[in-house]
Amino acid sequence: MLTTVAYVLAAALCLMVLFIGVRFLTQPIPAAAGYGVPARPDGDRAYLTIKGVRDFTFGVVGLTLLAFSTSGATALFMATVSLAPFGDTLVVLRNGGTKAAAFGIHFTTAVVVLVSAALLLAV
Repeated sequence: MLTTVAYVLAAALCLMVLFIGVRFLTQPIPAAAGYGVPARPDGDRAYLTIKGVRDFTFGVVGLTLLAFSTSGATALFMATVSLAPFGDTLVVLRNGGTKAAAFGIHFTTAVVVLVSAALLLAV
């Protein structure tokens, strides 16, 4: 049962971040608003694309590890990649975003990713 929960949670997180990456690549302005720091309609495209590529890559690497590697390797990846949403928390707070977005979206995501890593280490 624990193994199923660990793998399903990790896969769901990887799929979600993959979706976020695709959204930043295809709908950058609405994606930025959902991130917590709205982008200027006439600028910021390169940075929004960078975020999309980053998130898409994290999702693909995570799914690849889940499919072809050990739970321990995937757990270390998840623990390491949790730095991104922790960093996103600071980005939102430093750039005029709300505390609700910073902590409700990004900090909570980082904690859930760390829980996922712990579950993967436990199986």
